[in-house]
Amino acid sequence: MSASRGHTVSNYAPFIGLRYSFSRKRNRFTSVIAMVSMLGMVLGVASLITVLSVMNGFGEELRGRILSLVPHGFVEARQGSVADWESLALQLTAHPSVLAVSPYITDKVIFANGRSLRGGVLTAIDPELEAGVSRMPQSVVRGSLESLSQRGFNVVMGASLARMLAVTVGDHIEVTVPRLTVTPLGAFPRSKRLTVTGIFEVGAQPDAYQAYIGLGAGQKLLGPRQGVDGLQLKTDDLYAAPDTMRSLSRELPPALQVKDWSQTQGTLFQAVKMEKVMVSLLLLSVVAVAAFNIVSTLIMSVAEKRRDIAVLRTMGARAGGIMAIFVAHGLALAIVGISVGALLGSLLAYNISSITLFVENLFSVKIFDPAVYFISELPSSLLWSDVVAVVFASFVLSLLATLYPAWRAARIAPAEVLRYE
Repeated sequence: MSASRGHTVSNYAPFIGLRYSFSRKRNRFTSVIAMVSMLGMVLGVASLITVLSVMNGFGEELRGRILSLVPHGFVEARQGSVADWESLALQLTAHPSVLAVSPYITDKVIFANGRSLRGGVLTAIDPELEAGVSRMPQSVVRGSLESLSQRGFNVVMGASLARMLAVTVGDHIEVTVPRLTVTPLGAFPRSKRLTVTGIFEVGAQPDAYQAYIGLGAGQKLLGPRQGVDGLQLKTDDLYAAPDTMRSLSRELPPALQVKDWSQTQGTLFQAVKMEKVMVSLLLLSVVAVAAFNIVSTLIMSVAEKRRDIAVLRTMGARAGGIMAIFVAHGLALAIVGISVGALLGSLLAYNISSITLFVENLFSVKIFDPAVYFISELPSSLLWSDVVAVVFASFVLSLLATLYPAWRAARIAPAEVLRYE
């Protein structure tokens, strides 16, 4: 008979726990602590989802802007240059996953205009072939990339670099390359006067250091050489590029080495990913604090409900049933906080750009200056996998927080309580 009653009480444990959570007859101080616990869970979950979405947005912006100029893969000579690059290009384009190939020569140089000096990277390209491997032609905001095919030494440079040198289309700059020209008077650094015929802008760091010249001019200025430094490749899938490049490396001679974008730019994106993990752990501590508040709420609730616990035990409730009641009591508070926080965080993540714009207009300030941050608004990308992970982690922390107070409630001896009633 006793076992049957205990089993019945266990079945009703969730309903009793819910009644304890939302009853209006609770102690006022306990109610305040319970409300603070729920609000802490709401703020923790909402802030975690919002910040993760913003981190995703920054990652996508970074990936889209930088990889718009970075080819999917590279084939370079281990020593010297690639002489017969046309034949190699035909061999590479025969691969089913390779869409386009473009030659390049690159070197670090110094740009000068009057007293303004800036270090940068000068890359010689074929404008027509370059259009197949990157979005450079679409990124030119003044002038044109095709001007590099014209006779003479023309240059297309990043918008930030042009701004730092105070030049625009039609102006001239001096470029000094790490090569020596030997004359009867001695050895001098090689320099050349270039005409600015285009300015590109992708809204990322390449705007501040990258410049392009034609392939023929580059062979003279960065050479002399007959070949090229290597070939840039575009594949049919950016994220499958590492597999494609590994496949190509098995078909090419050992004198050539193969790289993909994850090797040349991977450290940057790994840093962004690690930053997202660290920020997640820091904000998860807010959720952990809210979960520990649930411990305080349940301990006070156990002290307040000692008489009810004793009555239930005398009616046949087992220790497991008492534990289930207070676990349900704590989880009810946590689930409400997690649900409201997830909804609020999702709404904030979807509308963070509009909210940022409203704040800027309201206080007449510019939070994100494009000249400094390369963006004009706060990017956000809500991933439901992040929402599920946050909700699951918050639920687990809340569940762990309920175990000790529930265990304490189950250990209350009914005789000791009822003796003084």
